[in-house]
Amino acid sequence: MSSPVEFSFTDYQPYDFANRRHIGPSPREMEEMLKVVGYPSLDALIDDTVPASIRQKQPLSWGAPMTEREALDRLREIANKNTNLVSLIGQGYYGTITPPVIQRCILENPAWYTAYTPYQPEISQGRLEALLNYQTMVCDLTGLDVANASLLDEATAAAEAMAMSQRVASSKANAFFVDENCHPQTIALIHTRAEPLGWDVIVGDPDQDLDPAQVFGALFQYPGTYGHVRDFTKIIASLHAAGAIATVAADPLALALLKSPGEMGADIAVGCTQRFGVPMGYGGPHAAYMAVKDAYKRSMPGRLVGVSVDARGNRAYRLSLQTREQHIRREKATSNICTAQVLLAVMASMYGVFHGPEGIKAIAQSVHLKAVRLAMGLEKLGFAVEPKVFFDTITVHVGPLQGAIMNAAVAEGVNLRKIGSDRIGISLDERSRPATLEAVWKAFGADFRIAEFEPSYRLPDEALRNTPYMTHPIFHMNRAESEMTRYIRRLSDRDLALDRAMIPLGSCTMKLNATAEMLPITWPEFAELHPFVPDSQSAGYREMIDDLADKLCQVTGYDAFSMQPNSGAQGEYAGLLTIRNYHIARGEGHRDICLIPTSAHGTNPASAQMVGMKVVPVKSRENGDIDMDDFRAKAEQYSAQLSCCMITYPSTHGVFEETVREVCEITHRHGGQVYLDGANMNAMVGLSRPGDIGSDVSHLNLHKTFCIPHGGGGPGMGPIGVKAHLAPHLPGHPERNGEGGAVSAAPFGSASILPISWSYCLMMGGEGLTQATKVAILNANYIAARLKGAYNVLYTSKSGRVAHECIIDTRPLADSAGITVDDIAKRLIDCGFHAPTMSWPVAGTLMIEPTESETKAEIDRFCDAMLAIREEVRAVEDGRMDKANNPLKNAPHTVEDLVGEWNRPYSREQACFPPGSFRVDKYWAPVNRIDNVYGDRNLICTCPPVEEYAQAAE
Repeated sequence: MSSPVEFSFTDYQPYDFANRRHIGPSPREMEEMLKVVGYPSLDALIDDTVPASIRQKQPLSWGAPMTEREALDRLREIANKNTNLVSLIGQGYYGTITPPVIQRCILENPAWYTAYTPYQPEISQGRLEALLNYQTMVCDLTGLDVANASLLDEATAAAEAMAMSQRVASSKANAFFVDENCHPQTIALIHTRAEPLGWDVIVGDPDQDLDPAQVFGALFQYPGTYGHVRDFTKIIASLHAAGAIATVAADPLALALLKSPGEMGADIAVGCTQRFGVPMGYGGPHAAYMAVKDAYKRSMPGRLVGVSVDARGNRAYRLSLQTREQHIRREKATSNICTAQVLLAVMASMYGVFHGPEGIKAIAQSVHLKAVRLAMGLEKLGFAVEPKVFFDTITVHVGPLQGAIMNAAVAEGVNLRKIGSDRIGISLDERSRPATLEAVWKAFGADFRIAEFEPSYRLPDEALRNTPYMTHPIFHMNRAESEMTRYIRRLSDRDLALDRAMIPLGSCTMKLNATAEMLPITWPEFAELHPFVPDSQSAGYREMIDDLADKLCQVTGYDAFSMQPNSGAQGEYAGLLTIRNYHIARGEGHRDICLIPTSAHGTNPASAQMVGMKVVPVKSRENGDIDMDDFRAKAEQYSAQLSCCMITYPSTHGVFEETVREVCEITHRHGGQVYLDGANMNAMVGLSRPGDIGSDVSHLNLHKTFCIPHGGGGPGMGPIGVKAHLAPHLPGHPERNGEGGAVSAAPFGSASILPISWSYCLMMGGEGLTQATKVAILNANYIAARLKGAYNVLYTSKSGRVAHECIIDTRPLADSAGITVDDIAKRLIDCGFHAPTMSWPVAGTLMIEPTESETKAEIDRFCDAMLAIREEVRAVEDGRMDKANNPLKNAPHTVEDLVGEWNRPYSREQACFPPGSFRVDKYWAPVNRIDNVYGDRNLICTCPPVEEYAQAAE
């Protein structure tokens, strides 16, 4: 019998929860990895990787890391400082009921929220089907031919429609008309977008102020922000006669009862699907939509899901027309859209599937009849109610009683909308109950009961809908919860997300999204707040946002942050707009030259063009660094006009360039500002601060570095940090003070996902964040070391190191064996991996970023797969495998490849179970390689016939 174990507390060491949650390799594994890389310690590797000249002097420090319980308790304290009243403010944001099956199985499910953008369609079939459902629903409701897979919010969608109108209109006018009944935040953003491009904006009454011959396009709100419902058919016809484009911003719920924009002749429809089951969340994230006539589909911004076929001829989905315009036209682009709101679009689409057209119509009817009841009661009290015909919103003339009624409503637990000094707006929604109406009446001085009023429709006859919508069988499936749960599960099983495997995408930082960080986003105190509630009701949100901004200032060395941009590309735009406003304020508005390295992401020149800047490209050297001789020459040549330069650091090529301070100094010497793209901030946090290096402004991708999940292609958050001299020029908003123009519909962008980043900072602490950066660099260098010899690492520093990502050169394999980067990417699917970033920033290469979250075992599994792929290539090179008929060319392999006839010159086992793949828990791609050319030539962007669904389910 063994002797009992003796315990002693003298050597007690607290368990490092922060590091074990977010940092994959254990201390022992780090030692093993460092041996492979060739360093005695992690700090020695960092000292040899990050130039001493840019290292920050003081460590990050804001207290000890919190445990999950402590952080959640702190978040609960903050949440309780928000006052969650019933919101009847409207203005584009409405109460909605998220079906629990959608909340649990999608919003709270890592299979959906940890997935990446569906650029690899074979492993994204579930998301793509859900998005195709979304596009079909939007097309049906709007009466237009093609819809995209979502945009950021309604206001930015309207701005994109303006830019698209200018692009496609035959009219040569330079003005855009905006209906005065559009939401204020939309009008504000239209002004922001138009001014740098030199377009005039006319805001007014369509009947009195619109001259079709003087505009290239017009935007109408339907129903209007104050409740008006009107038919725009005749006005749209007059626009078309003058060669102008008509856009209608339409509420999708109202379209269940009202004539569609397409029936009116509209060319474009935009709007937001927030009220289709997506909480208000103090402004977002929500999925906006855009739908267009077929003639304009190739000019539409954003992502578009289409139907194609795979190598066996089976139906398959993919992103169609994938080469977005900012990558083709770069500085000539009129859109920098680089993301969507996929997770929210999926929720909205499932809301449509869950309710079907009958359910959507019933909800719309219920909302309308409640609004009629409310109006009847207020009219009985003697108040003037406008308009006479409406859907869900009314405007009440109250004169000097406005303040007293608003306060009385708050006392009754209801928020109303203040309009001017003598009117009150009221918008009802799906969550409005009889008690809600009675509370409003009480605030107006009456003690009515809802049963006292028998409503009838108050919709204009000429605007009533008489065309069907959502006719596809997917919207008529059995909506029993068992069937809904299984449908959602089937779709998620077709995808490869972070809950299954590492996603080693360079530049995209697919890191862990810890469960404890995700929990608060569905708390009602965060999820159900309207973005325009009084400040007194959002104290918790503002305290959290201010503290997060302070922490980000510590991380970056900047002095102020704006949380308004709700994507990385929006952050670029907002940062450049801030620089532009700064120059104008100093009387130097003529500074309009932006220097951008040729290796920059396509959104960089597109964003510069959108703020009225002229892009001057700067050469890159063979090693990927900025060509300093060319940079100096260009800065000197354009000295009097230099507005800024845009650089990415560490470089797009995954290296800490040692000339970065010189770049900043040269730019400042010539009167310019430095925009440092924060996409690669995961290699800098705790080690180096952009603001100390010499940068003036950066955006941070919170959906990368600070743990907000990618959501299958959105949501994102791209707040911008600036030095003190730029702070007065940060984005403003019509609902808040601020000199700069609005860049998003809500003052704080997608505020409801900010608790994720804040809790990440709390649980990691400054020391933990710094350790995470070091390990991210270790993991990347470990991969580079393991793959060395089999593949060439394209760019390294003088010491032979990479930053947080490495680029491996697969171009020689195309020459030696005819194996392309696409073949390697598809073969990795057989191994159970998402491919690294393909052909960017260098065509024919793979950019790999493991992040700090991945364990040594998972990284080794990936390296084993990559090395095995290299051996398969070698077999082709040596003639042991056929050059056209081999596992790489035929990848990915599906379950169908395990059955039936097999006539390929390699075994089924080699095809389906290569090194790196799991045998028991193997991920099976649901389709074989997809034919991209077929999909673009035969563009189908709505749901296919039901027979194909039945075949897919067999």
